Amino acid sequence: MALRDDLHAQVAKIFREVWTTRDGQVVPANADVGLGNDAVKLNATVLYADLADSTLLVDRHIPAFAAEVYKTFLHCAAKIIVNEGGEITAYDGDRVMAVFLGHGKNVAAIRAAMQINFVVKNVIAPTMAVQYNTTNYTLKHVIGVDTSDLFVARTGVRGANDLVWVGRAANHAAKLAALPDTYQTYVTKAVFDQVPDFFKYSEVGAAIWEPATWNTFDNSIVYRTTWGQIVL
Repeated sequence: MALRDDLHAQVAKIFREVWTTRDGQVVPANADVGLGNDAVKLNATVLYADLADSTLLVDRHIPAFAAEVYKTFLHCAAKIIVNEGGEITAYDGDRVMAVFLGHGKNVAAIRAAMQINFVVKNVIAPTMAVQYNTTNYTLKHVIGVDTSDLFVARTGVRGANDLVWVGRAANHAAKLAALPDTYQTYVTKAVFDQVPDFFKYSEVGAAIWEPATWNTFDNSIVYRTTWGQIVL
């Protein structure tokens, strides 16, 4: 069968088949979801942590230095995410995607975001400055967080496939992580409304989040902060 015929048949099959879905309580592994029209439904909070200006990093610095920046950022972010109960679902170049489940998923994601910010500023940056005291590179990052129902399916071909996370939280968290690095954490109103006051105000009662209009998505309100929290 010619490739064109094979692709036509597979596309028609995907659009024609009835979906088999089930509610999930844990993040599924690839083997838990079939390659056909099979999916797991979850209510989850998604966090994307993304290096900012990584194109300038790789264009203006030697590959070994850029790789070290990638590795330190992704290592620290992943360790913090897992420590807060999140599960890493994907690494994509200079960013990591994680999913949080359960009653405290929004608080856990916010804690992770604030801890990543603290570690970037107080662990990675100063350590890099000691090792590379002549570099003009400043590590910057942005984290996006959203929560919603998700539809988790498996895509690709046998031997080369992965899970695809379909739903607002996955899409919006990724888009928020691409916003300007003037602020390090952006969350949707759906997340912010579930966060207790402990994560909304400083020790002296000052608000640490600023509301902003997200022009890209129906002028919805998002909340942004530069706040970092020490790892607990």
